[in-house]
Amino acid sequence: MVKRLELLLLALMAALCAPAVPLAAQGDREALRDPVEPHPVADEAISRLKSPYCPGLMLEVCTSYQGHLLRDSIQEMARAGLSRDELIDWVLANHGEEYLAYPRASGRGLLAWLVPPGALLLGVGAVLAALRYMRDPKLAGAGVEREFSAEEERRLRQALKEMDEGEEPVF
Repeated sequence: MVKRLELLLLALMAALCAPAVPLAAQGDREALRDPVEPHPVADEAISRLKSPYCPGLMLEVCTSYQGHLLRDSIQEMARAGLSRDELIDWVLANHGEEYLAYPRASGRGLLAWLVPPGALLLGVGAVLAALRYMRDPKLAGAGVEREFSAEEERRLRQALKEMDEGEEPVF
């Protein structure tokens, strides 16, 4: 009985010492669980940048504290109204051009977009030309038949006979 009374008294003291949460503030708990939604323009800019703080990783997957701060800064600037290109230019101005994950579609960057598909097309064309060359009997020399002379025929039969004699039967 004394144990129950002690437990009841302890529970009552804990209830009195606990901070009171007004009903209006209980709705704020939902806000704490669901942080501010990411801005789509910021997400697009972040997906086009490499991380200056995690070598070899994209900014969107960088686990460093500085990478997190940079993503938060980009989110805040996007909420302030900056466009995707303005956000990317800001990061490149502060950290360097080498953190752009995709080449620009102008100037020297345009070559990076045009050369690989061009090389692929040239390769496919070369393969098709080689296949056409191999199928054309006039060009490849296919289908040319040659008769053996009597001496060549005799030597071939002799070599085949020697090969057959040299083999042991397998049981």
